[in-house]
Parts: sequence; C-alpha cells; structure tokens
Amino acid sequence: MALDEEIDEETAERIEQPVAAEAEQEARLTPAEAIERMRINVPVRGNRKLRTLIERVNADAQLKGWWHVSNVNAVARMEINDHSWVHIQIVTNIALKLLRQLTKHHVEPAMVRDYGMTRDDAEIVVTLAALTHCIGMSIHRHGHEDFSLFLAEPKLRELLRGIYEEPDLTVIVSEVLQAIISHRADGQPLTIEAGLIRVADALDMAKGRSRIPFERGRVSMHSLSAAAIEDVTISDGEERPVLIEILMNNSSGLFQVDGLLKAKLRGSGLEPYVEVVAHIDTETERRLVQIYRLEV
Repeated sequence: MALDEEIDEETAERIEQPVAAEAEQEARLTPAEAIERMRINVPVRGNRKLRTLIERVNADAQLKGWWHVSNVNAVARMEINDHSWVHIQIVTNIALKLLRQLTKHHVEPAMVRDYGMTRDDAEIVVTLAALTHCIGMSIHRHGHEDFSLFLAEPKLRELLRGIYEEPDLTVIVSEVLQAIISHRADGQPLTIEAGLIRVADALDMAKGRSRIPFERGRVSMHSLSAAAIEDVTISDGEERPVLIEILMNNSSGLFQVDGLLKAKLRGSGLEPYVEVVAHIDTETERRLVQIYRLEV
C-alpha cells in the first residue's frame, strides 16, 4: 500500500509486509503481550488535536484490548481475514490519505461544509472512525457494526476529553458513530468522512490480509481473488482528485475490484472524486486482461 511520504518508516514497513502470519501470531499472545506491541502511527502534519488524540490512543489499554479480541475472533476462531491492529493502522492511514487528497483538490468535508468547523476536525472524525470501526468484532462478527457503536460512544468521549467542549464534542462523536455504522454492507454514508471509512476499509485488500483462508486450503472466489491483489496505490488522478491503482498477479483479482470495492464505492459519496484502475502484472495474464477501469 503506497500512502504518504510523511508516514513514519516503521509504519510504512509494516504496511508493506504480509500480515497474515503476524495476525495469527498475535492472536496467540497473552492480552498483555499483544497490546504491548500495538502502536498507531499516522502523519499528523501540524494537526495538534490529532497528535494529542494519537498519543491517547497509544496509551489506551482498553481500546487495544478490543483490537486483540477482534483479531482472536477473526483469525483464531473464525479463520477469516486479519482484524488485528495492523488492519486498523492501515485503514486509518488510507482514510487520512484519501481525505487529504480530497481537501487538496478543494473538496470540502462535512465538518467544514455543515458545521463551519475545520479540516483538522474532519481528520479527527476520520481517524476516530477508522480506529473504532470494527471494535464490535470483539463481541461477534455478525452485527459487529452495531456492537461497535455502543462500545465506541463512551470511549470517544473519553479520548476527546479536553480536546473538545460541548456542543462540538457531541457533534464529533455523532459524526464518528455515523461513519462507523455506514461502513456495513448496506450502509448509507451521509458525509464524505463516512464514505471514506467505507472505502478505506475495502481498500485494505493486499494479499497479505486475506492469506489465512487461502493458505488453509479454502479456495473460493473470495480467497483466490484476495490472494491476487499485490498492491494498492493512492495518488492524484488525471480527471478526478483521487486515483486508486490496484496491482494484481491474476485476473481473479477483478472480483475484489468489480465485486467488492465497487459495492463499497457505490453510495459512498466519493463516486465523483475517485478513479479506480486495476493492472495485471504477469505476462500470461496480460494477454487476457491488460487493464481494467472500474465504472461506478
């Protein structure tokens, strides 16, 4: 996943590495051992509120505990794709990158348009939503978006204490909760920020994340297509603010793009701003499909 040059080197290296083995290993650690390894890194750029928030997140054992249980449920018990803190880190960085791409091209987030607040406040909403979007997996996979809501609400207020006062605090919390619930399959994002979480979650698709079911022999269109995704890059588009390029090693990866990503993009509110292009990186496959452009 190619993100932002400002991202710290350690985080960039972790994002580039296949994470399935690490996710399995962390699922077998004691809770204390697991959370000791967790540290969220994002490029804060001059956003002091965001810097303070990330410091609090990295000191929060309860939030990290939810991430650990979510990963145990996903990897050790259900044997599905990675839901470890590495997934959280990647989604957070993708969402921030997408938001900054849009604001660079003068697309106003809802925090600015609807409340007269700032881009920094939009970054807080996106970051918190990414950090808490699947903590409900610590309860169960089914309905985890709903579970995430009631776990997140008091935690959001705790993390934001002193950073915001009322009524701004309630505005931020409400927008984060709306983004969390909107990332579900039938979600209906009402803001750019919520749409970003929906799409960022879908873009954590590089093959490392979904290697667990594939390596355990569960070959299906889902596992095969996930293993076909080599890399995802986010940059400036030629005609739209954001270009998402997906590198595949096999044409089966088109299912991830046309089937899954397309479903998350539709209705996200990002359709006018995003181009998606998929490339296949093997000579034999290039004779079959050289380039695939997603229409949403």
